Amino acid sequence: MFGRSRDEIMSGLETTVATPFAIAGRPAGRPIGPEHPPFIIAELSGNHNGELARALALIDAAAEAGADAVKLQAYTADTITIDHDGPGFRLQGGLWDGRTLHELYSEAFTPFEWHEPLFAHARMRGLICFSSPFDETAIELLEELGAPAFKIASFEAVDLPLIARAAASGKPLIISTGMTSHEEIGQALDTAHKAGTGGAALLHCVSAYPATFAEANLSMIPRLAEDYGCVVGLSDHTPGTAAAVAAVALGARIIEKHFTLARADGGPDSAFSLEPDELKRLVDDCRAAFDALGEASYRRSETEAHNRQFRRSLYVVRDVPAGAVLTKDDVRSIRPGYGLEPAQLPAVLGRTAARALKRGEPLAADMIGD
Repeated sequence: MFGRSRDEIMSGLETTVATPFAIAGRPAGRPIGPEHPPFIIAELSGNHNGELARALALIDAAAEAGADAVKLQAYTADTITIDHDGPGFRLQGGLWDGRTLHELYSEAFTPFEWHEPLFAHARMRGLICFSSPFDETAIELLEELGAPAFKIASFEAVDLPLIARAAASGKPLIISTGMTSHEEIGQALDTAHKAGTGGAALLHCVSAYPATFAEANLSMIPRLAEDYGCVVGLSDHTPGTAAAVAAVALGARIIEKHFTLARADGGPDSAFSLEPDELKRLVDDCRAAFDALGEASYRRSETEAHNRQFRRSLYVVRDVPAGAVLTKDDVRSIRPGYGLEPAQLPAVLGRTAARALKRGEPLAADMIGD
């Protein structure tokens, strides 16, 4: 795929991207696509703070908030980096300033042996549970646990061998696009479709922790859908719920958001995570935004039809004998809306009454003489 034109990339994608696709994990699975409500993923990440009991409580909180899924991260410090303090290995600036990569991931990782009880607890709570693998050993673990999908993190979106290995499982992939170029996204999708049959979705993502609203760039959501023809969503690192709700209005059908029991408890990701009540608000507001989209049709709702009485229309406003010429003193545009449309008033004035008209009658065509 390297060096291929955009048209060549697109011609390959058009025949392979499934929209919508489905993630298994419940009795009938969960379809994801333009016609379906947004799929809400509660990202547990490192907010368990090294406690399995807290991780289980986070799953409970996600279920009570109404999320569709909970997502883990499958790596160890030694599978994602090395214990080294050389150039590039110690972070400078930002949320994790001064820490080495190995120190950060030693704190944030979810132990492999936790995954089985976490998957089981999520299923018991009615949640789909899956994970982001960061190497082949993680994929093997997740396959053994029956993970219904794989999430490819933004930083791994350029790791084409990892994508190919995950796609070869036959499971759907959800690929975050933080920091990626147009060509790199095309390469990731092309690799996924060549290696597997599970389909792929893209999440717009700004890899800043936290991200500001000014840099959220949600306009990329419809752009991704147009350019790549697949299901799109948002991996959101902005504060609160506003960006996620706006993303749904722009076509996002997957929303991923970090969450914690309490930001005050600390943890590597707590600063840009939602608390349980905020996660519930996100779920409710995103689904309400989807319901509010409706369809681009001039058909009016049943409520509007009932309220037709509040429109103006032409009414007889005083008794008129048969054969009398109608004047503006006889016919006016008033509420309710059961007579002829107000636009007909100039054509009505000067005509004759076809019969005796009573004050308060809605004017109809058969009440007007030739």
